[in-house]
Amino acid sequence: MNRIQLSSFAVITILVVGAAASCIYRSSSDSEPSPAPANSANKNAALTKKFDEDKKSDKGDFIVQYLENKNFRYDEIDRQLKEVKLLEKAADKLNRSLILPYDIYLKTRDCGEVNAYYDSNEHSVTVCYELMEHFYKVFRSVGENDQKAYDKMFDAVRFAFLHEIGHALIDTYNLPITGNEEDAADRCSTFINLTELGEDGVNAVLAAADAFAIESKGNAPDKRNLADEHLLQEQRFYNSLCMIYGSNTDKYAYILDDNYLPKERAARCPSEYERSVESWGELLRRWRK
Repeated sequence: MNRIQLSSFAVITILVVGAAASCIYRSSSDSEPSPAPANSANKNAALTKKFDEDKKSDKGDFIVQYLENKNFRYDEIDRQLKEVKLLEKAADKLNRSLILPYDIYLKTRDCGEVNAYYDSNEHSVTVCYELMEHFYKVFRSVGENDQKAYDKMFDAVRFAFLHEIGHALIDTYNLPITGNEEDAADRCSTFINLTELGEDGVNAVLAAADAFAIESKGNAPDKRNLADEHLLQEQRFYNSLCMIYGSNTDKYAYILDDNYLPKERAARCPSEYERSVESWGELLRRWRK
């Protein structure tokens, strides 16, 4: 199954999925819908510091909120999202794993753009219906049938959602990040998916890798892409595959054997995966239940 998910990209030559793809997974600091106030970081830092002094009690939860869907075109996505309980399952898993200084809300909404973002002022993560629709169209565009496109859409949404959770954890816990925060959020999503969610998590990282690969076709990087804080979609594709391959080189040998990863990069993936897992494990250790 995992091998089939990647096989279609070996034969893709030209595919344009729209300029909106470049803005997905942005945090509220650069997202128009929910700009964070200048003092929000200091406010959150004070809350976290106070909580850290007495963190025997859990003062918050991850709470799912479905905002009213006012656009009928998203009715089916909204229905299926609630049916599969993707956000509820994630919230339950996170609540059983982590303690919080305050509630963090997990929302879906019609945003008017392809996006998902974390708002540090509201302490909320929002996944836009437009992003879900975008993923659905991406997978349909390479020949996936309707049900398969929906399944892979929800897998990719899981990765995007946990990417934004990464931003939320960095902000909430004041985690030290020495590199690019967007890359760190990708690594956090991959860490949670591969270490906590089993095959569902692997499928989420694979679906995200598939989407990155499709989005990169037919669109040469321009100045805006190169200047953006997000890595190029091609880089996110290879990073995702490297983490999967590094997690179990025998089980996922096809990623190297079928030339999805250059052998020079693949040779470093086990240590890259191990270091990423150790780093995120240590960063979150103080906050685990």
